[in-house]
Amino acid sequence: MMAKHRFGAVRAVAVAAAGVLLAGCGNAGSKAGDDPDPKPSASARQAGGSTEPSGSPEPSQESEEPGALPSAYDFTPAPERVPKTAAQARRLTRNAVLGEADWTAGMVRGTPYETAGTWTVLADSCVWSRSALPDGVLDSFTRRLDVPAQDGKGRVKGSVTVTVHKTVEGADREIKDTVQESFRCPAQELGGGQRLSGLMSLQFDQKDVRNADASLFEAGKYTGPGSDGTQDYVWSKSRIGSVTTAVSVKGAKGYETTDLLRIAAEGGAKVLYRVELELK
Repeated sequence: MMAKHRFGAVRAVAVAAAGVLLAGCGNAGSKAGDDPDPKPSASARQAGGSTEPSGSPEPSQESEEPGALPSAYDFTPAPERVPKTAAQARRLTRNAVLGEADWTAGMVRGTPYETAGTWTVLADSCVWSRSALPDGVLDSFTRRLDVPAQDGKGRVKGSVTVTVHKTVEGADREIKDTVQESFRCPAQELGGGQRLSGLMSLQFDQKDVRNADASLFEAGKYTGPGSDGTQDYVWSKSRIGSVTTAVSVKGAKGYETTDLLRIAAEGGAKVLYRVELELK
């Protein structure tokens, strides 16, 4: 009964998140030891200053009304723009990932600010660690950006990750594996005294996704050094072709879940847009 209630609660949050996370369309403008970022990549059983991306903002699909979302996601990466080497993948991940001035006003660098070229692994013990990139991944790059403590509120910790797979199938497998990880390990140790609990992931129906080929949402609770007790945690992962993006937000004192969803939605929309620019 508890599991059913927990799923229903997370599903309700996910439904609300769908309108926020997925409405912010892509054309709208990690876990390891002492490396405190929420999981940017799925488990290893599958086999992952800001540079402005080139190109001009153009919608993936024209809408009749200004600001209206397309009825379906319709974007095909240009074959010559899809990374085929590690060097090409690194160029894409660095161009697409967000910096302090790219996400939301007032964000500052987290600690550590960047993690590159590694892969997160969820052990049977539900403890995360880092390893080398698996053969099917060309590059994975994470930046941590926080909303600093102010006006009586705590420090919100965010991260954004861009991963380039060798194939679309590999990227799609990362999405599917991620959903299963929360069922296998609803409580997870991030390292450095950080812990997630009550986790539940939900992959969105493709008809509800407007800014990617696939998207999922995860919610739960977070505790860790400086968290001032148990806080909400939200996380989303999306895929465009062979590229995945992940945005996580760990809550803080004074923030509601809706606040975290707005922060995650803004970051998710922007990084997906930048991925599109790199692939068009």
